[in-house]
Amino acid sequence: MKTEHPHLGHRDRLRQEFLGSGVDSFSEVRALELLLFYAIARRDTNPLAHALLDRFHTLDGVFSASVEELCSVDGIGENTAILIRLVPSLLRKAETEKIRRTVKVVDSTASAGALLKSQFAGETSEKFLLLSLDASKKLKKCEVVSRGVVNGVNVDIRLVAELALKNNASACIVAHNHPDGDVLPSDEDRLVTQRLSEALSVLGIPLLDHIIVSGEDYFSFLDAGIMP
Repeated sequence: MKTEHPHLGHRDRLRQEFLGSGVDSFSEVRALELLLFYAIARRDTNPLAHALLDRFHTLDGVFSASVEELCSVDGIGENTAILIRLVPSLLRKAETEKIRRTVKVVDSTASAGALLKSQFAGETSEKFLLLSLDASKKLKKCEVVSRGVVNGVNVDIRLVAELALKNNASACIVAHNHPDGDVLPSDEDRLVTQRLSEALSVLGIPLLDHIIVSGEDYFSFLDAGIMP
């Protein structure tokens, strides 16, 4: 005679609560516990949810952690880590597509910032982006030029120029993120901006701005008056 697994009733109650009222009333532990149901079958996921929050402190910390960092938590395997990383990645993709549909013209720091914050949401390492604009400052393409580590990214000046030409850009904006939370530009950021501006100027393509994003904050070289 089969005995019902002791956690099945709890799982069903949590799912029904979510279906009835959404996740807003859930604590961080219970929300994470519910997500883990779909990676770990027939096991109490509450201790794992606690372990993840103990290690990364907040839900944002959990979703920002790398697969390797997540797997360092006892009981978290690669499949579970991938599911956790998939959540912010899918949200970022959905938000990016939404903003691309609504942000047609990038004619201000605010419009550029709205687009770029979605592009960098959930990123745990630096990446460098190129926004190619037409003569009316309509967004033609937003693409990743390079990716780096937690505190740095190499920028290929020639590649940026080639992409701008390929996209037939009339003007460009570049951007990268600082995962450590500090949006202020480094000396290297200033130097890269200078070199990019010079390289694009030779091609007759003005570099309008370099924006650094960290979470909900961003820094604009243009607004700060330090664009070359």
